[in-house]
Amino acid sequence: MRNPPKNPPSSSQRPPQKSTQAPKPLPYKPQPYRPPESAPAPSPLTAPTTSSTPPRFIPPRSRRIPLYLAGGVALIGGAYTVFIHRSLSGPPSTLNVPADVTDRYDAKAGFFDAEVNWTEWAWGIKKLRRKLTQKAYGDVLEVSAGTGRNVDFFPLERCKSVTLLDLSAPMLEIARKKWMESHPAYKNVRFLQQSALEPVSSPGGDKFDTVIQTFGLCSTPEPEKLLRNLEKVVKEDGQILLLEHGRSNYKWLDRLLDNSAPSHADKWGCWWNKDIGAIVGASELQVVRIKRRHLGTMWWIELKPRKRRGHSEEAIEDTSDEKQLKLEQRGIAEQHVAKKSEKK
Repeated sequence: MRNPPKNPPSSSQRPPQKSTQAPKPLPYKPQPYRPPESAPAPSPLTAPTTSSTPPRFIPPRSRRIPLYLAGGVALIGGAYTVFIHRSLSGPPSTLNVPADVTDRYDAKAGFFDAEVNWTEWAWGIKKLRRKLTQKAYGDVLEVSAGTGRNVDFFPLERCKSVTLLDLSAPMLEIARKKWMESHPAYKNVRFLQQSALEPVSSPGGDKFDTVIQTFGLCSTPEPEKLLRNLEKVVKEDGQILLLEHGRSNYKWLDRLLDNSAPSHADKWGCWWNKDIGAIVGASELQVVRIKRRHLGTMWWIELKPRKRRGHSEEAIEDTSDEKQLKLEQRGIAEQHVAKKSEKK
């Protein structure tokens, strides 16, 4: 018996028909796969270069700064040493320069500080100025004050008064401006334009407790007379403090100083080849301390006045017999120093 035909499937039961539309393109195109290339095998003759090099040592900051400073100081000192050597080793100067060269300071007052600032710092002269000025006390007189290069160093808490003296009016005016900027509250200060060979007294009319002079003997034609005058204006228990430059401990250096002295004096107003030791000896002041630096060319000198036997100024001078004896003793001492210099 035949089976009856089945009913045709409804539209919901029909299988889905394939779409005839083309598929949408992908947003990117896939790349074909490529296997990684293998690294070449190391040659047996080539040494490995990865782990054999040691790491570079970098010093810490606390050590780098002193190294940089030391290098800078060495560079500056070397450059200045070469400059001084060239200045000294030139041919002997033939300039006809007078012994009195104080007029040079008027012309150089405006730019004097700018020209010597670096030199004094490099050679430690600024530090020596500070140490010397710090020893002042009481009524203080600074002779050859110049542009006031010691103004910042005065211990004003120990100074009853300060008198700055110089023959150059332009330089003294610069010193005055420096003082007003550095110590506007200190009023017991004077600025005297005059020669240090002339009489001078403290504001109270008395003598001074401290007399300071830095690089003044080189510029005066009468250095012994200058020291004698400083003795007259300082108290008997006072002090005379000097910082000077002059002849050295060595003959070869003295020859260089002699050759360049006229040109240096003509430019700077300073004869830097004077025998400071002989000048101090001729003044016959009491020597408290003498220290020398820079191959003997820099003189740190502390003096005291001679003991006075009376109240008059004439009592300071020795009798003719005593003076002759001292001259003979000084001559023997100078001969001894000359023999030692010849050995060097």
